[in-house]
Amino acid sequence: MSRLYCYYHRLLRRTLHRYVILFSILATFFVPPGNARQQNDSIKFFEADHPYFQYTGRIDFTNTKLPRFWQPGVYITTKFIGPFCEIILNDEELWGKNHNYIELIVDGKGMRLQTKAKRDTVRIQNLSAGEHSLIICKNTEANIGYLELAGIRCRQLIKPGAKPVRKIEFIGNSITCGTGSDQSVIPCGNGVWQDQHNAYLSYGAIAARTLNAQYPLSAVSGIGLMQSCCNMDIIMPAVFNKINMRNDTIAWDFKNYQPDVVTVCLGQNDGIQDSAAFFNNYIAFIKQLRGYYPKATIVCLTSPMADASLVIFLKKILTAIVKEVNKNGDKKVTKYFFSKQYYNGCDYHPDLAEHKLIANELTEFIKMKMKWHEL
Repeated sequence: MSRLYCYYHRLLRRTLHRYVILFSILATFFVPPGNARQQNDSIKFFEADHPYFQYTGRIDFTNTKLPRFWQPGVYITTKFIGPFCEIILNDEELWGKNHNYIELIVDGKGMRLQTKAKRDTVRIQNLSAGEHSLIICKNTEANIGYLELAGIRCRQLIKPGAKPVRKIEFIGNSITCGTGSDQSVIPCGNGVWQDQHNAYLSYGAIAARTLNAQYPLSAVSGIGLMQSCCNMDIIMPAVFNKINMRNDTIAWDFKNYQPDVVTVCLGQNDGIQDSAAFFNNYIAFIKQLRGYYPKATIVCLTSPMADASLVIFLKKILTAIVKEVNKNGDKKVTKYFFSKQYYNGCDYHPDLAEHKLIANELTEFIKMKMKWHEL
């Protein structure tokens, strides 16, 4: 048995407590492509520009054969027929060592995996011969590097169902990215920084799926509204119009995605600022968002991991901000304050269980605000 197979076998065993695995997944980038075809001559390769791939999130389609994406939570949906398929992904391997995590969801059952090379072939096998749904989601952040989908080998690709009509966008920092949340395989303090990232099970992604909505996560770890942490030279208003927000590169066309709801979860990295400066910068960002999204409902959030003093500051300032914006004619700006501090993940971030609780809070608020009672 190969060392790589052993690794994924251990990963499957250690993750059974979170998922019921009804199929097997094996990263086989060292297996020649012909192996799959030898099993069945009808296996075909479907390139990434096939119309039966649905893409959600900020993606660079400069090369339509290799769509490239940096942001956490970008996801690709399709359907296929047959007992197995092979997914061919390219990883930037940033700095020669970074490897992204992905989430694969087959027929509603998920598995978190990490790439192992600049090109990986991930085989999903031991399925029934019929139709299967597939979602590929980037779990790690932009500063871990990009991913590219090259295509899928399978018996037949089929058209997936229509995308949800509802659309939400989640703006934020590491909390929104799902940083430090997933200790199911590697605990906090072990491995490397991205080992605990899980965008697919972050609060925004969970809330959107519960509400049957599309979602991008427009988030960067450490980013702030007017001051970022960790010697970062970017702030959210300056990079919000980019596909790769962390590196402030590649212009994003906002016509590609017009959300019904935009949530803004900033302030954790700013900390307690001069009230007038934070007030003015936040209102300027709301005006910037309104220019991109004329019809969206904008929800200003407190930070779910804020301590007591920061919560007091954010509640006071967000109340004043929303009041001012509403008074000036924009009635589609509102606020929501989380009920408690969530801090049981790595570096005091929310863990997976807490992301569910945060999602539950936000789901109920959005459902009520938007009257989205029919899911």
